[in-house]
Amino acid sequence: MKIINLVENTSGNFACRAVHGLSFYIQTKKHRILFDAGPDSALIENAAHLGIDLSLIDTVILSHGHYDHSGGLMEFARLNKNAVIYMQSSAGEDHFAFDGPDKGYRYIGIDRDILSLPQVKLIDGDLKIDEELSLFRIDKRTYPLPSTNKRIMLRKKEGETFSYIQDDFVHEHCLLLESEGKKIIISGCAHNGILNIMDEYQRKHKEEKAPDAVISGFHLMKKSGYTEEDYKEEEEIAGLLKAWPCKFYTCHCTGEEVFERMKAVMKDQLLYVHCGDEVTLL
Repeated sequence: MKIINLVENTSGNFACRAVHGLSFYIQTKKHRILFDAGPDSALIENAAHLGIDLSLIDTVILSHGHYDHSGGLMEFARLNKNAVIYMQSSAGEDHFAFDGPDKGYRYIGIDRDILSLPQVKLIDGDLKIDEELSLFRIDKRTYPLPSTNKRIMLRKKEGETFSYIQDDFVHEHCLLLESEGKKIIISGCAHNGILNIMDEYQRKHKEEKAPDAVISGFHLMKKSGYTEEDYKEEEEIAGLLKAWPCKFYTCHCTGEEVFERMKAVMKDQLLYVHCGDEVTLL
């Protein structure tokens, strides 16, 4: 099995272009998978640098409906017209971030042309693709949303007017990869909260073992102005993750600063994946 980062915020393999976004290439005995597509052509450029032939991809998973995970999909689809693209139907809705009273709302949703691609498969809820791949959505939260997700908004049409409401993140799903005796959860940003994702896995797989590894952004990064409340939230999340008997690989929206504070709690149980890195399952 191979899991290689194609797009991430920070430089690892210096032949790759680091950019705000996320994409992973996953190769199993049965599949070649693209998990998310980054924000732009970095996906195509970095795959070429790493010697990965995107035309051989058979399955694409779009983790949720934001531009920094979907921006490379249209260019990918011109190279590969056969790979099935799985996304929640609500991932195609309009999504916005609120940048403050001066700047207002900013569109962060997907390119609408993606919905016209014939290979797109819209789903609602969980889906077992085959014995290796299954998708699950968060049906119930036992922990509050991470505080950094409260600025992410959903545009909802009401009659002839538009109103903004808090995103419920039903457009987000996770991949459960089961191959070569390993169980791996892969998420994009964990907008629902990484703790809720772990609990949902446990609810839906009661008789099965904990995953061997979890790969996900934690969406705890801020541009600036971390507070004592932020530090406390990070420490609490890290402490609860530490109780799980698995490795966590994080990246993208966690941020390196937050990663260092969480690693102080989780030690070797938490690792960072940079742009171009191959994930070595320990």
